[in-house]
Amino acid sequence: MHNDIRFTGRNVSIAEIAAATGKSQQFIRIGLQKGILKFGYAYKVSSDKVYSYYCPDKLVWEQTGYFRDVTEIHDEKEVFYETA
Repeated sequence: MHNDIRFTGRNVSIAEIAAATGKSQQFIRIGLQKGILKFGYAYKVSSDKVYSYYCPDKLVWEQTGYFRDVTEIHDEKEVFYETA
């Protein structure tokens, strides 16, 4: 299956990861901030309370098994709850 996946490096949103894993968005954010979750990066933007997140699709897939191919999706409002 790995050969069929087309990774693009897209940033998988926190909301999408939360929906796919059944965890809350807050759980995902805190796990990334503390380095407990290894499928992305949390970095401080300007203060101790403001973070930005980057969760590349390949890393999310490697750590969680979740992948959504968006190369043929034109409407970003499409439901993202499907799992691989």
